[in-house]
Amino acid sequence: MTVVLVSLILGALIALYFYLTRNYKYWQKRRIPCANGVLPGFGHMFSVFCMKTDFVNFICKIYKDNKGHSMVGIYDFMSPLLMIREPELVKTVLQTDFSSFSENAIPIDPELDPLTATNPFVLSGEKWLNSRKRLSYAFSSMRLKILLKSVNQVCMAFENYIDKKLSNVEKVEFELKNLFSKYTAQVVAGAGFGIDGYCFDDEKKDISFTKIGKDIFEPTLRNKLAFTLMFFIPSLNKIFKISIVPKHIDHFFRTLVADLMEQRRREKIPRNDFLHLMVELERAEGDKFDTETIAGHALSFYVDGTESSGSTMSFICFYLASNREVQEKLREEVLSVLRRYNGEITYEGLKEMTYMDQVFNESLRLLPTATFLKKRCTEEFELKGSDGIVCRVQPGTEILIPVQALHKDPQYWDHPEEYDPERFNPERKHSNERFAYLPFGEGPRICVGMRMAQLQIKAGLAIILRKYRMDLSPRTQVPLKMIPSTFLPTPKGGLWVYFRQL
Repeated sequence: MTVVLVSLILGALIALYFYLTRNYKYWQKRRIPCANGVLPGFGHMFSVFCMKTDFVNFICKIYKDNKGHSMVGIYDFMSPLLMIREPELVKTVLQTDFSSFSENAIPIDPELDPLTATNPFVLSGEKWLNSRKRLSYAFSSMRLKILLKSVNQVCMAFENYIDKKLSNVEKVEFELKNLFSKYTAQVVAGAGFGIDGYCFDDEKKDISFTKIGKDIFEPTLRNKLAFTLMFFIPSLNKIFKISIVPKHIDHFFRTLVADLMEQRRREKIPRNDFLHLMVELERAEGDKFDTETIAGHALSFYVDGTESSGSTMSFICFYLASNREVQEKLREEVLSVLRRYNGEITYEGLKEMTYMDQVFNESLRLLPTATFLKKRCTEEFELKGSDGIVCRVQPGTEILIPVQALHKDPQYWDHPEEYDPERFNPERKHSNERFAYLPFGEGPRICVGMRMAQLQIKAGLAIILRKYRMDLSPRTQVPLKMIPSTFLPTPKGGLWVYFRQL
């Protein structure tokens, strides 16, 4: 009896092993180089799954370990995933043959996250085109000038907030991500909805727009698990059913947007915000948008405008505080431009701040918000690397583009770990490898909110630089180490900087 039981258990284990490893010859059969360290069931993802390392460091290691290969196979648990390492292949996937890789491989369950599922980043086909069209309408140059009026009001409140903190003291210490989440959330409240987000009122922090972002993005165990399941094991989330956006946030956006849109439709008063532009678009198209669609657009505006922009601002100011000469040079440009426009922040003035663009671009090179991109093959396509490797990619196969690894590859950047905004000066920027620099993606699916993000970030930085000096606090842990399994790069211990009035 014991022998039979042992034989059954052994047989079951052998069967389980073959089931868990059934796809692990996929890349070898196609003569594609494959990363080392495959484990049954986990593929290459064991350290990421256990949160011992973050996904970015994981893919950067595979990228470096496979130097000399144009592409490398990975096993994302039991699914084959293809990493492409050459800018020319990136160009093929994102632009040249976009139709064969038109989908972003972000599997959002519309039943769990109905509003997130309307984000143009995760949509495909006709729904993506319609969504992108509406957001592109809102972020055209003419309408960005309208939104800047609301941004300028927030800039004044932001300056007052810092001034109050600095009253009667020589310097004040801020955690940058916390500080800029207040600024960007207030921009979204004003430029998005035309309301006060209470982000600069510390006594109302529990009802502020800033709290919404914390509920979604703060690196709690619940949020880490939600993002891990979304990006790496979506099939497992059919069991756990953890939504990216908590239900109370979903309800908040639906209710807020429904009330404000009805008010705008009824009053027909011009306003300098995103919802007014959506009402304008309704009238132009002669079609009333349903609440879920507009609430989804509003949530996209919030997520992209608050967390991504706030994170970018915090890293830019970290680099400025760490590089005094760069900070002083940028301050000189800001003051010079503002003098030409009577001290006002204008759309034209922000466009003239070319060194600001260099600082912006170099900061995003070292610490991009989107550290990788995942595309899904929609039509069979043959990828050919410069090393002679050929892969006939099948529909459904996911393609991994290692953005941060490309941004720091010495093959494309001299001394890539150094912070040097001169890489992007007018003389040198055209010699940079275009598809080795992807802070907003590229091709037809390049980030639709890119120009709005640049607008609010540059306006906020101009406010700071014209009046305050920033110095790095010893509380900031250098070199930076990121918290694993977070949606956006989040430094351990925070980014602490002293502000001093000039």
